[in-house]
Amino acid sequence: MSRTPTVIGRRTAAVLTAALLAALTACGNDDSEKDTGASTAPGATNAVPQADLTVLAASSLTDVFETAATAYEKAHPGTKITFSFAGSQELVAQVSQGSPADVLVTADTKSMDKVKADAGTPTIIAKNRLVIATGKGNPHKVDELKDLADDDLKVVLAAPEVPVGKYSRQILDAQGITVKPVSQEPNVRAVLSKVELGEADAGLVYKTDAESAADKVDAVRIPDAQNAVAQYPAAMLKDSENAEAAAAFVAWLSSPEGQKILQDAGFQKP
Repeated sequence: MSRTPTVIGRRTAAVLTAALLAALTACGNDDSEKDTGASTAPGATNAVPQADLTVLAASSLTDVFETAATAYEKAHPGTKITFSFAGSQELVAQVSQGSPADVLVTADTKSMDKVKADAGTPTIIAKNRLVIATGKGNPHKVDELKDLADDDLKVVLAAPEVPVGKYSRQILDAQGITVKPVSQEPNVRAVLSKVELGEADAGLVYKTDAESAADKVDAVRIPDAQNAVAQYPAAMLKDSENAEAAAAFVAWLSSPEGQKILQDAGFQKP
């Protein structure tokens, strides 16, 4: 008889303990189900906060970044990427003037260096090389760099302050070739457009730009020994209001998926 109260006490304690654990578990579940702002929908690759990102990017990235944005937004539901494409020198000016943006991607490291106080540590996401763009069928029979010195040939180059313009003069000077351009354009796409429209007979552009307009222009290869390698650094901007999401996009550009998109478009590995 004396053992009965002890058994009842143990059972009561067990019931109370179980009830307490159940209540604590329920509270924990309520907290975990709260909206954190992270993307957890099917297909999301990471728990990255949803955000509307503004990316300032070099003109030569126009086509490939549109493709990249589609893939990224699909993998990160709720995220929207808006691009502003221009010559790297223009992008640097925008950052220096305080234009609101989240990520900067330039076509050379020197441009990125100019805003190092405003950006995080940059990551090289791709490389590129130059080619000679000519009209379809190469009607003027441009075969090599020295042909651009022909005074009868209308050659267009990017302005000296533009990365592709710097690379162009670098390789021409190295070969002792003097070119008198009929115009100097603010970005590589403007150079390409002049050739596409027949307003110029030839122009120096990136390989990827020529490939993007393969139905309108021909590309004359420049030997590696005479060429320049363009590097594309990407960095999150320190004034970004979406720092975590911006950093995630920069990291994604170096991921296998991001690299495949860049390399399928003709860019070289970093």
